[in-house]
Amino acid sequence: MATTIHKKSIGFDTVEPAVTPPPPAPAGESTFVKKPKLGGSKSKKRDIPEGLWTKCPKCTTLIYDKDLDENLKVCPKCQHHFPIGARERINSLVETCSFEEIDAQMTSVDTLKFTGTATYTSKLEAYQKSTGLKDAVITGLGRIGAQKVALGVMDFSFLGGSMGSVVGEKLTRLIELGTDRGLPVIIISTSGGARMYEGMFSLMQMAKTSAALAYHAKAKLPYLSILTHPTTAGVMASYASLGDLILAEPGAMVGFAGPRVIKDTTQAELPPGFQTAEFLRDRGLIDAIIPRPEMKARLANYLDFLMQGRKQLSALG
Repeated sequence: MATTIHKKSIGFDTVEPAVTPPPPAPAGESTFVKKPKLGGSKSKKRDIPEGLWTKCPKCTTLIYDKDLDENLKVCPKCQHHFPIGARERINSLVETCSFEEIDAQMTSVDTLKFTGTATYTSKLEAYQKSTGLKDAVITGLGRIGAQKVALGVMDFSFLGGSMGSVVGEKLTRLIELGTDRGLPVIIISTSGGARMYEGMFSLMQMAKTSAALAYHAKAKLPYLSILTHPTTAGVMASYASLGDLILAEPGAMVGFAGPRVIKDTTQAELPPGFQTAEFLRDRGLIDAIIPRPEMKARLANYLDFLMQGRKQLSALG
């Protein structure tokens, strides 16, 4: 039975019932009373739109996509260079509205009737649809600073930037056009090598592009080769390594074969990072490593210097 406790206060008395502990609950039951949920609606998880943030694979920083695009796809914290498409790269280098594309409709054909898990023709159609490109290189004439140039830019998103007959033919025509018009040539490479679907025809492009560059050099015109991640195999063994100036982006993988193939062939321990642009620059294969945001200004300076002698010869008649 509950007892009462009398408390005296000024002018009146209050009576408070004493609290008696509840009896113990039967085994397996709880004496606690669950609080009712406030509100009848279920809590919904907040939807975050995709495509607003990108995580840097090197430093794991979350980067706002707009800031990343404004910095030419370079991480502002660790300077990691994200892949960039050929058209984006062209827009970052040439003066506004100065680029005129050539051989834009040239497409590859399945000469060998290659079949595997998928036909070569079906792969070409799929990559043309997904990338909006006809093949793995865009070529044309544009202006960088004060100099008009013949510019070729490869795109790794199209079949790994592999070099087939169309890539070799477009680059050869670009070089020959630059030679005829007295223009410097710039080729920006990113490639996994020759295109296996075209067999020997793809390997022939190594000799063809190199021969065109030999005539370009004979005309005493500069050729600048820019290596981006990755530049390997047949491309590196041909026009990518023949520049009067060989430049590279930071951290680019540059080499002829993969590390495992080289190790198995040479039976030697390979130094760490031996296929990075920094390693090759320190050993004289690459002339300079230039971050992407600085590339346009540096190219303009190089071109002015390299073309200065030709201007003086032209002035003399």
